[in-house]
Amino acid sequence: MKRHLDPTPALFPAILSIVLCFPAISCQETRRPFDICGEPVECGELRLEYPFWGLDRPAYCGHPGFQLICQSNVPLLNYESVNYRVLDTDTSTQTIIIARNDLQTTFCPQTLYNTSYNSTLFKGDNFNQQNVSLYYDCGATIPGMGLGINYRFTCTENGNQSDSYFYRTDLIASNVAGFFVQCENYINVPVNQSSANRLGLTGVATTDDLRSALTAGFQLEWTANNDECRRCIQSNGQCGSNSTSPDSFACYCASGNFSLTCNDANVGGGSSSKKSVATIVAVVGAIVAAIGIGIGIFVCRQRRKRIAIRELSPSHTETKAILTTVSNYQVNNQVNSGSSNFTSSIPSYPSSKTSNDFGKSSYFGAQVFSYEELEVATDNFNNSRELGDGGFGAVYYGKLIDGREVAVKRLYENNFKRVEQFMNEVEILTKLNHENLVKLYGCSSKHSKELLLVYEYIQNGTVADHLHGKLSTTTSTPISWPLRLNIAIETAEALAYLHKSDVIHRDVKTTNILLDKTFKVKVADFGLSRLFPNDATHVSTAPQGTPGYVDPEYYQCYQLTDKSDVYSFGVVLTELLSSLQAVDTSRHRLDINLANMAVVKIQNHLLGELVDKSVGFESDGMVKRMMTLVAELAFRCLQQEKDLRPTMKEVVEVLRGIQNDEMNAQKPEVVDIVVDGGGVLKDC
Repeated sequence: MKRHLDPTPALFPAILSIVLCFPAISCQETRRPFDICGEPVECGELRLEYPFWGLDRPAYCGHPGFQLICQSNVPLLNYESVNYRVLDTDTSTQTIIIARNDLQTTFCPQTLYNTSYNSTLFKGDNFNQQNVSLYYDCGATIPGMGLGINYRFTCTENGNQSDSYFYRTDLIASNVAGFFVQCENYINVPVNQSSANRLGLTGVATTDDLRSALTAGFQLEWTANNDECRRCIQSNGQCGSNSTSPDSFACYCASGNFSLTCNDANVGGGSSSKKSVATIVAVVGAIVAAIGIGIGIFVCRQRRKRIAIRELSPSHTETKAILTTVSNYQVNNQVNSGSSNFTSSIPSYPSSKTSNDFGKSSYFGAQVFSYEELEVATDNFNNSRELGDGGFGAVYYGKLIDGREVAVKRLYENNFKRVEQFMNEVEILTKLNHENLVKLYGCSSKHSKELLLVYEYIQNGTVADHLHGKLSTTTSTPISWPLRLNIAIETAEALAYLHKSDVIHRDVKTTNILLDKTFKVKVADFGLSRLFPNDATHVSTAPQGTPGYVDPEYYQCYQLTDKSDVYSFGVVLTELLSSLQAVDTSRHRLDINLANMAVVKIQNHLLGELVDKSVGFESDGMVKRMMTLVAELAFRCLQQEKDLRPTMKEVVEVLRGIQNDEMNAQKPEVVDIVVDGGGVLKDC
């Protein structure tokens, strides 16, 4: 019998090399910031580009002051504790129309805030708009003062009604303003000119006019590197920001990222476009070659199959015997097992969803709650129970039927990316058990209409709240230095435990460090965390995290390691030392990024200009010594190159030594660290 050779083995290496090369090219292209920053933030009917970022659009594609969250298909911006609805934008004029979110359904929000916006990011005085003043708790005895009854609205709090008034300072007689000294509170809200005109017609305006004015919003012009962005776009680039100094502009181009325009890299002209053409030609050539080889293999295999069928085809009698044997086998097997043996031979894999004796389903061992029982526990997600509001979801206080107090995180969107983060957090937290990690009680089903995570309730807020947030102004004294040091130690121990368990947190920041009533640390929010293989030096992934905390080497090289958490922890240490925010655009432009500011101050022996002196830096010698040692440790954690940073295990040992005052004399001084750890990032 003539033997026919199969060409497949000879062609397989060629096909394999093409298949492996092509995805590599594709992945390299899709991971570039140039491509990522071309995707807008999509929320409801709006598609928002630079300077806006949030959701799946990375921080480096926007400006730090323009983070968006998407709540019920409405994009929200947060300034000075107030959420503003983004109603419309115009990138050609850099204008935005926003409205107070807390005044959309009521004139009487629980907390009264004046409308304010960062004057370094926005300018609103060049638009035709005016302020409406809303006065509260003025008392029922104050007459209408010639304003008309229609200028009065009613607030109901705790079952008690109190009358209040609103008026326009420019359109309503100014001599009535003196009467409002009897009112306990008031706020100012900008409205557009047409709304202001309607409100200023005495005796004609109604509460509906007021509601329309507040929901119509007002217009601002943003000033986020407008000229630089315009030039970048004209050079076919994408606007963004620098990771190590978020307020600095960056232009992302097909050939790399540059400080001004894509032309910076192509002054002579032509080289970038030639590279692009060469890449396209190479990719098209690879595809054509793969198609040609595939067709050749298909034709050869079909020809070989036809020859084999002719040579090996059984006679009619043999065919009948084979079919009879197969039929008898299938009948007997179905009688004995109730199913085909072919089906039973298919391997089955364990599902992440299991059931226990009580009929409660679970994911990875975490209890699955129904949406309805969590809705009851949070009083239908009542706004008064909202504990916090982040980039991925709002957190609500709740009480389960069994009496447990819980914090329920309500993710903003139920899409593939959110389900992935949702299941990632559930899987990681169910595998961990540490006294300084927040405990996950359970979650909703991933098929529920909303994705919900149920944690133990930690009642004392976040470290950020106590250092520079809402609790920093309500307490009579700042948290003491010994307490801050203990917070640093417990946080470091939690992160060291994570790294030992092959988990990288990836979003270490003071808003993710919770405190219970005894100020015990509970590290939270594992939505961005990654399982880290034992035998890997790094994980290649697009940079994610919060501006001001992201490891610059991770940002530049796309290589996530446990040292990325160490860098973020260095920023947390600096916040504990200074009580300052990680990013604050109201500071001098060189000090906007706290990590950069800290490195410069420590390097130049200007620690006194960085630390919070209210905790005893100048009055207590022991406190000053400990704060100096912690500043040196923070400096080491904030080194640009990851290899110069300590491990979290080493960080714990140093902090414990500082707390016990047992640091040995061999410990390097700041000047030695500066000499060893200076410089810029090396090549990836």
